[in-house]
Amino acid sequence: MAANRLGDATSAYLRSAAHQPIHWFPWSAEAFAAAEHAKRPMLLDIGAVWCHWCHVMDRESYEDPALAAFLNDNFVCVKVDRDERPDVDARYQRAVQTMTGQGGWPLTAFLTPAGQVFYGGTYFPPDGRMARPGFRSVLEQVLRAFHDRRDQVDAQALAIGRLVDQQLDDAAPGDPRAELLDDAVVQMARAFDPKNGGFGGQPKFPHPGAISLLLARHHDAPSDDVRRMIDVTLTRMAHGGVYDQLGGGFHRYSVDAEWIVPHFEKMSYDNSELLRVYCDAFAALGDPLYGETARGIVRWLREVLADPGGGYGASQDADVGLDDDGDYFTWTRDEAAAVLDADELAVASAYWDIGTAGEMHHDPAKNVLFVAMTPLAAGAVAGVTGIRAAALIDSAAKKLLAARARRPAPFVDRTRYAAWNAMLASALLRAGAVLDDRQATEHALRTLTRLRAGCAESDAVPHTPGGVGGMLDDQVQTALAALDAAEATGDEAWTMWAAAILERVWRDYAAEDGALYDTAAGRGGEGLLPLRARTIQDAPTPAPNGAAALAALRLHERTGDGRWRARADGVLAAFAGSVAQLGLFAATYLLALDRALHPVAHLVVVGAPGDRDAETMQRLARAAALPRRSVRRLAPGAPVAALPPELAGMLATARAATGFVCIGDRCLAPARDVAAWSASLSV
Repeated sequence: MAANRLGDATSAYLRSAAHQPIHWFPWSAEAFAAAEHAKRPMLLDIGAVWCHWCHVMDRESYEDPALAAFLNDNFVCVKVDRDERPDVDARYQRAVQTMTGQGGWPLTAFLTPAGQVFYGGTYFPPDGRMARPGFRSVLEQVLRAFHDRRDQVDAQALAIGRLVDQQLDDAAPGDPRAELLDDAVVQMARAFDPKNGGFGGQPKFPHPGAISLLLARHHDAPSDDVRRMIDVTLTRMAHGGVYDQLGGGFHRYSVDAEWIVPHFEKMSYDNSELLRVYCDAFAALGDPLYGETARGIVRWLREVLADPGGGYGASQDADVGLDDDGDYFTWTRDEAAAVLDADELAVASAYWDIGTAGEMHHDPAKNVLFVAMTPLAAGAVAGVTGIRAAALIDSAAKKLLAARARRPAPFVDRTRYAAWNAMLASALLRAGAVLDDRQATEHALRTLTRLRAGCAESDAVPHTPGGVGGMLDDQVQTALAALDAAEATGDEAWTMWAAAILERVWRDYAAEDGALYDTAAGRGGEGLLPLRARTIQDAPTPAPNGAAALAALRLHERTGDGRWRARADGVLAAFAGSVAQLGLFAATYLLALDRALHPVAHLVVVGAPGDRDAETMQRLARAAALPRRSVRRLAPGAPVAALPPELAGMLATARAATGFVCIGDRCLAPARDVAAWSASLSV
């Protein structure tokens, strides 16, 4: 029986705390009213179901009856799932970072009954270790300050609130000029790790948006240095332990600079953007490793996160229990030997570095699988040919994966968050084209159909089915995915839906200077929620303002409606003065700027419905390596809009399957078969 108010929560993270002896509230007006009535401070705990240290703090502190009694007697306690309420998390993370310089999960914040932060931190151990104060001691000091120095507490909380309000605004007007793109590449080169790939040291996070920008710049002006940043990063990530060598998909980040030991949770939003960039790199550069890695991501999404009826879960946890650390994904030498025959073990141990001394601190015998050498080199170590080694690696991978499937599996959060589902659908539409994977395309379209059914009446996209709404990220990512669906199907109903969503965005989220707020006007809420953010940094998901500019530019290309170009230009100008120093952290904005400044490739395929050549040409157009594409599928004689005049004139004569390419004011000769079309797309 639930001991608090969380038993019926929609969030798996909140439900996991329903048994705790603390009188938890979910985020609600009721919680703030209770704090005001009792004249107590509030404890705000923000975490996630995939967060290891959140569960540690739950067990150590929030499941301790004595500590729970102290909290129940003196605080009003609120628990929030950061995935379910990113609006709450964004504001309170910024508040705690303002005070301490640090953020993360679990976030532990202490609030006045009005919801203003006056103290906070992240993980607090129960007994003062790890160079952190003990949680009971923190609680007692907070309580004394709240009751004995209330005026000082209130003044500090209001001052923090004012700082948060200022720091939530990245907008600074400027000239969205081409030099911003060049400067960003220079900054990326300075941060680039030439040995291991990626940017910066440890811990190391993937930055797929930055690689996408580098691919676009390399297409326009080929550069050995830019190519090196792309190849070293994508190769080392794909070979590292941060990529699941058996099951596919990427873990959230690497604790080391070499991409070997990850934090083992897998997030849908990471894998969507990594799938997109590996597909883009495979299309542009042709390295088979990039295609293989993309297929591995698709396989994991299909087998673990996908709902057959459409939609994707949010995440897969890192651990099964609190005392393990990625044990589901790691192997001791003895565990591998129990599964593999002698030849497989010899080659696999060399290839994936499965030794008696592993990489995991909690159990030094545990090995993270990563590619330590080529199959040829592993064969030499084991005394077999390279061809034989490759076959043994393949059979070993299948056996290890089958054995792993018999282990207790980490929890999968099945919640369908709108922005993340849209990002996955968009990435899988790209994968469906580049990898020629019809199943990926069909499931992505089912996902978007299901998403559209949940918001058809108002064109406002809720964050979860039937959940809170009014968040910019959900709107703009869904609009982008709808535009991808229009390109995949030729059905302009998807374009109309994207336009309806974006009309509402510019009505409900727009500021006078052209920037967009992260929440809708009039949404309000408790605590810091009335503060509205205007951000341009990818953190780590694509910044909604940058995504909105991309969506508006693409809608202008499809419709010819100049309002969308003006709105995109307004966003770009509103932040141009603040992105100069952001480099790779402003990648989404910079991709939009790149699209605004450089010619778009209009790719039009004319052919009757069901014409197989036309269908193949349409897929090839969607798979093209051109970084700025606008794909149309038209029936012969169909009316056209928003196309270069030269192209519109040529379309009038097309009857059988024919492809047309126009980039800026340059149009190629019509391609009347698949081979000629493939050649046209390699411009």
